[in-house]
Amino acid sequence: MVYVVDDDLAVRDSLTMLLEQDGINTETFASANEFLSACGSLNQIACAIIDVRMPDMDGLELQAELAKRKIQLPIIFLTGHGDIPMSVRAIKSGAVDFLTKPITGRALKESVQAALAESEKLLTQSESINTAAKRLSSLTHREQEVMALAVTGLSNKDIARHLGISHRTVEIHKARVMHKTGTETLLDLAHLAENGKLLAE
Repeated sequence: MVYVVDDDLAVRDSLTMLLEQDGINTETFASANEFLSACGSLNQIACAIIDVRMPDMDGLELQAELAKRKIQLPIIFLTGHGDIPMSVRAIKSGAVDFLTKPITGRALKESVQAALAESEKLLTQSESINTAAKRLSSLTHREQEVMALAVTGLSNKDIARHLGISHRTVEIHKARVMHKTGTETLLDLAHLAENGKLLAE
């Protein structure tokens, strides 16, 4: 899905026609606020083509608002009045591309494909994090402590000494952690912990 946010009806129509020729579904919005009211939380592969200069809320402000709402949506900026500082700001804030009108159909489609590929990657990462968080939430506080130390490479004896518990108790906790998380190796467990954001910064 490609969301087109532009206050110019002719631009919205031409982009829709161009993309739908390639079988890409589009949805158009005449303003940033209209888009924000409709988008909610996205859980599909999608990107947005956003005009930089719009009344009320411009494209860069919309980008900032999406980030504030934690909506991970790859953005392609399209403008007839872009400048280098503006494009640098947009790209630094995570935009996939910054295109200046008029744009060729080929360039636009290549940019859209790159943005949709980025969306798929973000969606996969988000699903991994949610799965990891769900598995890790079943661990007790002590099991979380044991896991956090184990994935740093500490031996069972070192973990036992650090936590003031027996070597045997550490083994039991580690076995429970592996069982609850569905992991088979410490490397798998480390990846899961990283995805679940459980490890300390």
